[in-house]
Amino acid sequence: MTEVYNPEPLTRDNAAVVFVDNQVGLMTGIRDYSIADLKHNIVGLAKAAKALGLPIVTTTTSSQTLWGPAIPELQEALPDQTFIDRTTVNAWDDPRVEEAIRATGRNKLIFAGLSLEVCAAFPAMRAVREGFEAYVAVDASGTFNMTKRETALVRLTQAGVVVADGASLMIEILADNASNQAGEVYGALGMDWSILVGQVRESA
Repeated sequence: MTEVYNPEPLTRDNAAVVFVDNQVGLMTGIRDYSIADLKHNIVGLAKAAKALGLPIVTTTTSSQTLWGPAIPELQEALPDQTFIDRTTVNAWDDPRVEEAIRATGRNKLIFAGLSLEVCAAFPAMRAVREGFEAYVAVDASGTFNMTKRETALVRLTQAGVVVADGASLMIEILADNASNQAGEVYGALGMDWSILVGQVRESA
């Protein structure tokens, strides 16, 4: 019988979000999503996390020599955020990144990175080994071909990382549609059907 992994729900008090290497150069190679859809998902996750008051950690790797800066859309969504630039392949292996993650004080870590199978997966798997609960927002973590996507999802699941889409994770944290942040969260996620529902309610 397969063991079931069903951790306690994400909340505003136990979750943090880690954006890993959402960089201009890496974005050009993405093939499992359209660039427009992927940027929409990354920015939506960032804005929703910010609306919910979640701690956010952001990193780049070799931005001056290889992959360029973080995408402008993410920088615009998080204007006060410092992007930790490093050279290590696994973001967790940089002491500054590990320190920033631990400083959030949260035990549930949501990762989004380019690419899925390296930049998101490696620190997420390390987080599990370090005793954290790790999640990967797959739709905010593109990669370069479908083989990489499929094998990454298998490897993450084998390692005990929860794979999900970013909107579902943020809505789990929102928890109550009567919350003062509900409109901002749904607006950030840019979910077409929720916008339509809001318009219908306003016109009623």
